Amino acid sequence: MNVGLFGGTFDPVHRGHIALALAAVEQYKLSRVLFVPVNIPPHKEHQELSPFFHRFAMLALATAQQKAFVPSLLEAPGEASPRQGKDRAERPNYTIDTVRRLKQSLKKSDKLFLLAGIDAFADIAKWHQAEALFRECEFIVASRPGFSLADVANALPESLRPRAEVTRPFQKQAATGDLILPGAAIHLLGEVHQPVSATAIRSAAAAGKPLLRFVDASVAEYIKKMGLYKGS
Repeated sequence: MNVGLFGGTFDPVHRGHIALALAAVEQYKLSRVLFVPVNIPPHKEHQELSPFFHRFAMLALATAQQKAFVPSLLEAPGEASPRQGKDRAERPNYTIDTVRRLKQSLKKSDKLFLLAGIDAFADIAKWHQAEALFRECEFIVASRPGFSLADVANALPESLRPRAEVTRPFQKQAATGDLILPGAAIHLLGEVHQPVSATAIRSAAAAGKPLLRFVDASVAEYIKKMGLYKGS
């Protein structure tokens, strides 16, 4: 079974997220995609997020019509394991920890793919235990115009990054197709990028503007009903 893991703040989940996951399911025959809202993002610890339960509720609404999509509580606050000691509500959620916890529930024959947008992937070398993450799973990355295959290769942690003379010929080649390197497998999805930003959605919600071009109707209704982003 091919399983996808899609993590993020999802504040809120929008049409761009869903498009990425749908394309990944179709192209890589994923049996399911777990949408994992983060409790405390490692690189955005001081970013003010909507409460976890609101972000999870919006995910549940946005994924309800897709059989393969599963909203996940893998990074829910308070889900600490005894060996972690410190309450997970107080510490950042590292993707490597989430991946390893998920793999404990999968069969050895299952294959795990980590879904990400190319903007997030551009910072992959800064992620906690990035090299280990590439050993644990393959990546499916939603590309967008302006990124080359060389950009993707150069974003890798130093120990996995090809030499400059190897990547130079790919500087003008669009970031599409598969990039299979020793220790890293990256599958690039072209033509799924949608110019939707969570920041723009929050601003529109604060101004009382319609949200249907950004988010699913059920999510738009939830935002309105709960009065989310009014202070954004």
